[in-house]
Amino acid sequence: MKILFVGDVVGSPGREMIKEYLPKLKAKYRPQATIINGENAAGGRGITESIYKEFLETGANAVTLGNHTWDNKDIFEFIDDAKFMTRPANFPEGTPGSGLIFIKAEGIETAIINLQGRTFMQALDCPFQKADELIKKAKARTNIIFVDFHAETTSEKQAMGWYLDGKVSAVIGTHTHVQTADNRILPKGTAYLTDVGMTGPYDGILGMDREAVIKRFITSLPIRFEVPKTGRKQLSACIIEIDRKSGKANKIDTLLINDDHSFIVE
Repeated sequence: MKILFVGDVVGSPGREMIKEYLPKLKAKYRPQATIINGENAAGGRGITESIYKEFLETGANAVTLGNHTWDNKDIFEFIDDAKFMTRPANFPEGTPGSGLIFIKAEGIETAIINLQGRTFMQALDCPFQKADELIKKAKARTNIIFVDFHAETTSEKQAMGWYLDGKVSAVIGTHTHVQTADNRILPKGTAYLTDVGMTGPYDGILGMDREAVIKRFITSLPIRFEVPKTGRKQLSACIIEIDRKSGKANKIDTLLINDDHSFIVE
């Protein structure tokens, strides 16, 4: 089976890329599970119910989140009813939403776990211990387990990959918005990628207006960042091939669509 995972969708430019290219990607690769990280989808901060539903209507089977989960206050009105959306599982006990969901397509059930790192980020429960807890629950239903690890540092992401090698089908990093070139299958059969990258403005800085970001670096003033509404766009993703029975990954390839990396439909 195949899993298609699209990295952090940022604002309206990212949503436009999803509308244009997700159907084409699904037609080309025919994944049984399509997952989108949508934590920046609403103006670069959080997600709304309408955007969540739009992703599902466009072809996503599930949506993962991250440290911007709560940035849009509307999230509290629908997250408990959003059966195909998962937020970081290591938020404190009693937090709305779920960190583990299951989706089923073509008779294949996939478990999706969302975790958040702690290095240079908000102090949360241990993602490694939470992973062990949720993997045990997932294994009772399926061997196909996908982990979106939303973390800042390469070292913490690599540590999670090695820690979960052989326990899950894939550990894919999100949050830093720049696609890395270290896609590989770890020795015990887990697909790994430090960061899948970002879907949104191509000529900004991590999806934000570059002039504002540069000004903040130069002046150290608290300048608000905004998502540019116009300009070139990009889509970042990865496609993972997994053995249906064992849940082990066989292959992982990165996908990058922008003006310097053209998408070709065969």
